[in-house]
Amino acid sequence: MKDKSILIVDDETGLLEMLQSIFERAGYTNITTATSGRTALKIFREHTPDMVILDVMMPGMDGFTVLKEIRKISTVPVLMLTARGEADDKFSGFENGADDYLVKPFLSKELLLRVQAILNRAYPEKERIVHLAASTVNLDKAKVYRGEEIFSLTAKEFTLFEKLFENAGRIVTTGSLCETVCGEIWEGYENTLVTHIRHLREKIESNPSKPVSLLNVKGLGYRLIVKERNNEIN
Repeated sequence: MKDKSILIVDDETGLLEMLQSIFERAGYTNITTATSGRTALKIFREHTPDMVILDVMMPGMDGFTVLKEIRKISTVPVLMLTARGEADDKFSGFENGADDYLVKPFLSKELLLRVQAILNRAYPEKERIVHLAASTVNLDKAKVYRGEEIFSLTAKEFTLFEKLFENAGRIVTTGSLCETVCGEIWEGYENTLVTHIRHLREKIESNPSKPVSLLNVKGLGYRLIVKERNNEIN
């Protein structure tokens, strides 16, 4: 979700810079700003962002007017910001199609959580499904489906499998897998890793002693062989 384009509109330059910094520090990579309603509409019509964060009280063209114009051409989610908390403001925002409302001052964490929730609702991601020779793994549910059996992945198994899937078809070194599970100080963890791999194979392989999906590359590490890589459920 952090690659979604967000347009932030506020006439206070200092606050605008702070908001942009909050999102960029949180990992958002596509932030655009505007200091007036008219500029915001121009940007919106040219680029159509995935979400708008819109201040209510702006000179010239206020946030409610901007919201009305946006709703004439788009259903893109809009979060309204205001320094006032009166109920009438909220009702006006929601009546004109706002998705949420946040009163200044607010904590950066609250803003980020509100934005993430809106993006999740507006752009739901399909579940990540991994098809293997003998099983299917649902990464979002941390479940393995093999025949009529269903296995839950432990936290360690899930972390290992996700790392292997991200590099499907390629060798992932033993050191890299150990570091993924326990951090930078992983020396001495190799034997424990072997145990986790064995338990993982018991869930995803039809014959764990003769694996065909999670292979050991002697002296180097492991490689995951998938039948199909996609994000859809059959």
